[in-house]
Parts: sequence; C-alpha cells; structure tokens
Amino acid sequence: MNLEWTGYIAATLTTLAFVPQAIKTIRSRDTHSISLLMYVVFTVGIGFWLLYGISLGSIPMIVSNVVTFALSATILGMKLRYK
Repeated sequence: MNLEWTGYIAATLTTLAFVPQAIKTIRSRDTHSISLLMYVVFTVGIGFWLLYGISLGSIPMIVSNVVTFALSATILGMKLRYK
C-alpha cells in the first residue's frame, strides 16, 4: 500500500470527525460551552498544518486542512460574535 493512501485515509477520518460538531454548532449558534482559547489555538494550529502541507506538496494535508480550517474559523468567528 502506498503511504500516500495512508495520508488520504487519516485526513478523511480526522476531518469527518470534526464535521458533525461543526454542523451542530453552526446550526444552533450555541457557542457558550466551547472554549475560546481552545478554538484560537486549534485554528492557528490548523493554519500551520496547512502551510506545512503546502510546503510538502501533500494533497491530503492540504485538502483536509483547508476544510478543517474553514470550519474551525467559522466556529471561532461565531464564538467571538455570540459570546
């Protein structure tokens, strides 16, 4: 098995694991129970993973981190707006 497929599987699973919580938060607009600090650190961390993926030219890292960054940045924005 080509190791590139391992990256695709890992990227798909970790991104999909985040999607249900993101959808629930976006629909309900309830951000009271989530940590602002956690989402700041998480979103910045995902941004760095994205930059790292771009530097490596790793499609699985780029695609999964673009999706996760967009979702986490949306939730972070909601947390800041709907404190």
